[in-house]
Amino acid sequence: MSLIKQLNFDKEPVFLIDGTALLYRSFYARSNLSRSDGFPTGAINTTLRTVLNLLKKEQPTFCGFIMDGKGPNFRHDLYDQYKANRPAMPEDLAAQIEPVREGVQMLGLKLLVSEGVEADDCIASLAARYKGGRPVVIVGSDKDLKQCLDENVVILNPAGKQEKLITLESFREEEGMEPNQWPDFQALIGDSSDNIPGIPKVGPVTAKKIMADYPTLEDLRDGYENLPPKLREKVEPELDNIFMYRELTRMKLDCCMDKLEIFEVRDPEAEKLREFLINYELRSLAASIPVPAKSSGKAAPAAPKPSGDNGQKQLSLFGEAVEEKKDQPPLEMTTTDADGLPSFKGGEVGLCVTPDGFRIGFEGKEYLCTAEAPALAEKVGKAMLIATPSLQELLRDHECWESIPSSQWYDLSLAAYLLDPESRGYEWDRLKQSLFSGQAFSDAGSDLHPDADGLAALAYMHGVSPQIDNAKLGPLMRDLEIPLIPALVEMEKAGVAIDREAFDDFLNEVSQQLSGLTREIIDKAGEEFNIRSSQQLSGVLFDRLGLKPAGKTAGGQYSTANTVLEKIRDQHPIVDDVLEYRMLEKLRSTYLEPLPKLAGNDGRIHTHFNQLATATGRLSSSRPNLQNIPIRGKYGKRMRACFTAEKGNLLAAADYSQIELRVLAHFSQDPALVEAFREDADIHTATAALLAEKTSSEVTDSERRNAKTVNFGLIYGMGPQKLSRELGITVNEAKEFIERYFEKLATLKGFYEGIIEDATEKGFVTTLAGRRRLLPELHSRNNQVVSQARRQAVNTVIQGSAADVIKMAMIKARDDKQLRDLGALLILQVHDELIAEVPEDRAQEAGNRLQEVMQSTVDLSVPLKVDVGVGVNWAEAH
Repeated sequence: MSLIKQLNFDKEPVFLIDGTALLYRSFYARSNLSRSDGFPTGAINTTLRTVLNLLKKEQPTFCGFIMDGKGPNFRHDLYDQYKANRPAMPEDLAAQIEPVREGVQMLGLKLLVSEGVEADDCIASLAARYKGGRPVVIVGSDKDLKQCLDENVVILNPAGKQEKLITLESFREEEGMEPNQWPDFQALIGDSSDNIPGIPKVGPVTAKKIMADYPTLEDLRDGYENLPPKLREKVEPELDNIFMYRELTRMKLDCCMDKLEIFEVRDPEAEKLREFLINYELRSLAASIPVPAKSSGKAAPAAPKPSGDNGQKQLSLFGEAVEEKKDQPPLEMTTTDADGLPSFKGGEVGLCVTPDGFRIGFEGKEYLCTAEAPALAEKVGKAMLIATPSLQELLRDHECWESIPSSQWYDLSLAAYLLDPESRGYEWDRLKQSLFSGQAFSDAGSDLHPDADGLAALAYMHGVSPQIDNAKLGPLMRDLEIPLIPALVEMEKAGVAIDREAFDDFLNEVSQQLSGLTREIIDKAGEEFNIRSSQQLSGVLFDRLGLKPAGKTAGGQYSTANTVLEKIRDQHPIVDDVLEYRMLEKLRSTYLEPLPKLAGNDGRIHTHFNQLATATGRLSSSRPNLQNIPIRGKYGKRMRACFTAEKGNLLAAADYSQIELRVLAHFSQDPALVEAFREDADIHTATAALLAEKTSSEVTDSERRNAKTVNFGLIYGMGPQKLSRELGITVNEAKEFIERYFEKLATLKGFYEGIIEDATEKGFVTTLAGRRRLLPELHSRNNQVVSQARRQAVNTVIQGSAADVIKMAMIKARDDKQLRDLGALLILQVHDELIAEVPEDRAQEAGNRLQEVMQSTVDLSVPLKVDVGVGVNWAEAH
């Protein structure tokens, strides 16, 4: 639905696009796309496609594309360190500026380049100028633009998987202030992306508390003496500077005073634009540019669909009526059994499973093969390369496909995932649609019939292959991810046995505890209510019992989330009861009741392992999820005991010890970590001794726990706020703890900073095996988004590399002849642990061999260590 309908605008809005921000995001979102001669085209493609989609959806009468000009502006005169921390613009991005400007103008938009000010200033000035007469839609993601919001001004952020609309109302609800207060707020907290300091140690929460009492900087200046002493100490030294910081963040409203008429959208220069796009090898984008039915110089209303049944429609694009091509003729396809297929020896084959049989593409022809899988597998196995949407699905359907070596397969969904591991949608229908629409590759599907699945699979492979190679992902795909697929399917088919009696006993016990807790909670509440209802629980805790809330939901209600309840558990004993109730209820509803029902006739649970689900490369599982089985805590051992071996067998569980910290030591080469691991010392005790300046024997249990928390926490980007909660200390104490940690392990700080610096420059990080994760958010103007991207950068390098190692170990263990001879069968992988089922008399030997295999999987600068155990159930073996 267009915004004019969605927001009930009574007049045509004027759209103002922040072109510079869009260009940057487009570049980092698709930095690996280039023309055949190497000229970068990702920013051109994504920027123009975003603008084109906006034109199609909104059909604006007025639209401007505003970009930053060259050189410093008035803010540099105010503060010479303004944006001084920003790296130079990448050469590949700079090369695409002029082509983007050309393309935008050919699309029919007015290009406005700012002089002496920034594009945001022009947008703010134009919005202020036009909003009295018509709605204004600012298209951008810069947080500074929020100060432009008004009853008649909205912000549309097209970035990400779903566009976001910000209105005056939603801004007030989310931020708790007026737009004209936004520059004051930004002055208090600063902006690291623009190198604006703000008040040291004053973040968004503190700033909002200040502004609740002092709505403007002027109010703060006049009344700062009434602030709490510690806060006053922070604010007083910056009282003069914050007014300058506000000027740096406040948009000018007196520049770019252009008349509305210059932004009237013109017809696209269709032929010229198509030639331009073809020159940059963006053929699918070129194909989407319509030939205007007439040249009016002004957008015309969409023409009605003509009567008759001539198979043609009218489409409204850029406001012009254009004819769509007639319906596609039927696909020319040969239907045959396996014997009627040509020889595939040494060739490339596209293979898809459809409801009517196997679709095969070969040498420009489409075949429908009605043969059974074994007969077709024997034929297709002679091909040099087989492109298929999902090798895992093929192997799940029939074991005959396992006879074809991994080196002959090209998995299309896997290739799409490796290029963009956060897309989340790798089904063949979606990949094929992107192929034919040109979203995936410039012209790979332009000459294909939309029903030609086999040929489409080949076309997709030819389109994605150069991108995989350019991103240096070929070895990861060929040597790790594709060979892993048979191991995953073998584990799925094997399944894991369950002890139904153990499940029943555990469920009965938990149900009784829940009944008792329910009575206790109701008694303490003094009234009947539904404990599962957040709204009713909120009423009991904060209205009836008068507990002090510790957080709110996005909708402004008092939150009863577990993290919030943890903060107030000392206010009333009912809170501990509610937390215990929720934990037991999750055990009951998520595991104890449903899991036994999901076991097959063989008494085993057969999960599905997902290779394409996480951005870090870690495996997940579903139907059911066995990766999140509680294995630690109060009920972890009891839960694991419900998973068992068949009679006559035992389970051998082999678990990598502190693999992420070992990967961290390998990459960072921190002397303290490396030495501790090489000497096989307890890493948490060694870290605690270093921090407390004690010997290892003097370290207390509490000091070790604290060191363990920070050792693992910093890998996951834990900040002082979370560390303070985890350790039960103040935020300042947590900050001091982190500072001391990095002081003692000085190499780590440089390593973390190096990851972020490298990721900011390249737009991605890589793992041990060459896996990439794109991080365009590092260039966001939103500090929270940037902070999250920095945590993701570090986490991906460490956790992703650990995931690489466990995957390598799975392949090596599956192929190990000694383990096969012992009858060991891998049945489960959970995080850093592999579990095999083995005949009872050979279980210990198999466990020892599995340990050897896993420890020798890859050579790091510190030794890999694997703990192994054997038992009749998972609890005994773990």
